[in-house]
Amino acid sequence: MKRFLLTAIFFAAVTCASAQTVTTTKVTTTTVVNDKGDTVKTQSDTIKTKKRRFKFTIGSGEDTKGVYVNQPDTVKQVSKSSGFSWGLTLARLDLGLATLVDNGSFDLSPTNNFLRYRSWKSSNVGFDVIQAGYRFTSSFRIYVSGGFDWTHFRLRENITIQPDGPKEGLVYTRDNIQYDKNRFTSSYFRIPLTFDWRSHDDSRGKAVHIAGGPMIGILYNGRVKQKSDENGKQKFNDSYNFTKVRYGLTGRVGYGAWGVFGKYYFNDMFDTAAQEGLRNFSFGIMLGF
Repeated sequence: MKRFLLTAIFFAAVTCASAQTVTTTKVTTTTVVNDKGDTVKTQSDTIKTKKRRFKFTIGSGEDTKGVYVNQPDTVKQVSKSSGFSWGLTLARLDLGLATLVDNGSFDLSPTNNFLRYRSWKSSNVGFDVIQAGYRFTSSFRIYVSGGFDWTHFRLRENITIQPDGPKEGLVYTRDNIQYDKNRFTSSYFRIPLTFDWRSHDDSRGKAVHIAGGPMIGILYNGRVKQKSDENGKQKFNDSYNFTKVRYGLTGRVGYGAWGVFGKYYFNDMFDTAAQEGLRNFSFGIMLGF
């Protein structure tokens, strides 16, 4: 996951960094009064200075257009332009808690009790790296984006989920080892379709956002990561019967760049009969609308 995160940040920095030229014009006028009482303008100078700088933003990276009032250290944005926008981005960085919902209950059934997890150490992490959308008004836009999404469950039991399990149910072994870490991870490419409403900027130049819509995920890896005194650190990669394509809803509410998110998936977490009705719900904080 660290490799994906560093790669995304690098490409977003290369794409979003843009050179800008700042021009400052200074007009100096000198007047004198002669012996006859007449006022004479003697000089008018215009001085232009140029400075090149680079800018990096975290967010959608969409263009804006409108009337700008330039004052010392003040830029007031009046409106956002309508139309299409697309490109690379680094936006909607999610960090939250992951939760299992077993047929509508947060308590696991006896069949799935081997998946007991530590709630405060089970997490959901994700971000978007590409986006295309259309802005209808200054307050409303629709966009589809693509990124990565990881869900980590820190298992309580000293077990090892077995790869290539049958469709009847997940297979695991109970180990005679006390694991310091026993993490069960699913990794997906995420593709959300988002309807985004924003308020007008307030006096601080920030707006309220309400966004959400359907989202699908395409599985690209599953992993068991363990740490123990006996075996050290171990990693095992496999599909682990995670559902190949998942679909659900995501919602986001925030102010400025910060907000909260929630994700719920309508289909089962695993393609196994024994885990039917076991689904995933995540919520937490986010950065970058």
